[in-house]
Amino acid sequence: MAVEQLSPRDGQAFDVVLIGGGTGGYVAAIRAAQLGLDVAVIEMDKLGGTCLHRGCIPTKAFLKSADVFEEVQHAAEFGVDIAGDIAFNYPAALDRSNKVVNGQYKGLLYLFDKKYQIPVIAGVGSIAGPGKVHVAPDDGAPYTLATRNIIVNTGTRPRAIAGCPFDGKRIINSDHAVVLETLPESFIIRGGGAVGVEWASIYGRYGSKVTLVGRVVPSEDEEAAAVLLRSFRKQGIAVFPASRPTADDIDVTKTGVRMRIKDDRGKEEVVAAEVLLVAIGREGNVENIGLETIGVTVEDGLIPVDSMMRTNVPNVYAVGDVNGQQMLAHTAMHMGTIAVEHIAGQTPYPLDVLNSPMVTFCRPEIASVGLTETQATDAGRTVKTGKFPMRPNGKAVIEGETEGFAKVVADAETNDLLGMTIVGPHATELIGGLAMGRLLEVTPEEIGISVFPHPTVSEVIHEAALDLLGHAIHI
Repeated sequence: MAVEQLSPRDGQAFDVVLIGGGTGGYVAAIRAAQLGLDVAVIEMDKLGGTCLHRGCIPTKAFLKSADVFEEVQHAAEFGVDIAGDIAFNYPAALDRSNKVVNGQYKGLLYLFDKKYQIPVIAGVGSIAGPGKVHVAPDDGAPYTLATRNIIVNTGTRPRAIAGCPFDGKRIINSDHAVVLETLPESFIIRGGGAVGVEWASIYGRYGSKVTLVGRVVPSEDEEAAAVLLRSFRKQGIAVFPASRPTADDIDVTKTGVRMRIKDDRGKEEVVAAEVLLVAIGREGNVENIGLETIGVTVEDGLIPVDSMMRTNVPNVYAVGDVNGQQMLAHTAMHMGTIAVEHIAGQTPYPLDVLNSPMVTFCRPEIASVGLTETQATDAGRTVKTGKFPMRPNGKAVIEGETEGFAKVVADAETNDLLGMTIVGPHATELIGGLAMGRLLEVTPEEIGISVFPHPTVSEVIHEAALDLLGHAIHI
């Protein structure tokens, strides 16, 4: 935890006080300091929040270990002979993940301690009244800070199956998964969203037996989900997309967990594993932070905000997962910037979550921005689409990763670019340019006349746009 540079005292006044120093909060604090605002952060755990310590960063480190292990297993296909047995060293992968996290954490502390000198108060913050934040520090007596503006950045926590609480041993969530000291031989993963499929991709390639229960990537394009489902089953991951088990279907034993599920035909069967990892979503941390003290609205466990991140109470903002607009770290960063720039009297560009990409780092990767074809149709748009598979792409073939496609969705009447989905190698890296393109209102024709470097996977974007226009080259 960063040290307190200003030795906060009872009644000390700030321009901005942040309750929570997660991704959205720490970015807001840094931007506030850049704008000359007097800012403080109250954090009960570690600066950086879930993303840095229990989510984005450690899981991607685990995924990189899985990628390397998989590549080594296929080294002979690329002309590389490896003598001796190939084995996965889970403790070493865990150690590397921790080192990556600690390195990023030290860099963040440097920004707060040295570059911007932002005080981070170790403790629990809560709203005590208009312009007042109560601090219960880890050490010392409680006190109150005065502030012109409050930003709530308390985040969310993993949601449990109703009636089936986490025990951290047999029934775990993603917070537990990043610190498991030993690798179980088998997992049941309940939930097929980004968190569920990423852990399935990790554990399956580490060598554990994985059973995934739930529809895979339900927020993504249906064709993308179908590719991932086929790929997972090809990789040996058992997937039961139609099953929705409840606590009554789960039995915890001395050696593991048993779950009653339904297969694709509706036939009931029982699956068993050492560990059940629950990844069915997240719920807001809105309790015990004083929201009711000043009448901040809470709906379905989250804090609704407007395009400037303002709550219903003047000078009180909410950024990150806790406002429910889009539970993604990069969106939280943008929210934090918007809130602080608005506080500073600027006119920030309003958040449009349709321009904020979704990325899932499973194998194959999935990334998208804007509307899927189904979402656009459901919204009443007349759509036209273009699609290009990875298989003809030279770079995808070179890399040995030909699963997937690129898909462009446009309005047939206005020609607006409504959305884009990429499945396959480097999808999560490629989608950023398309997010910027959508923000700048790029058309399929403009993508079509752009020159893409060869040989690169990015060419599938070009070909998908050409397909929409009726003249893709390589299919």
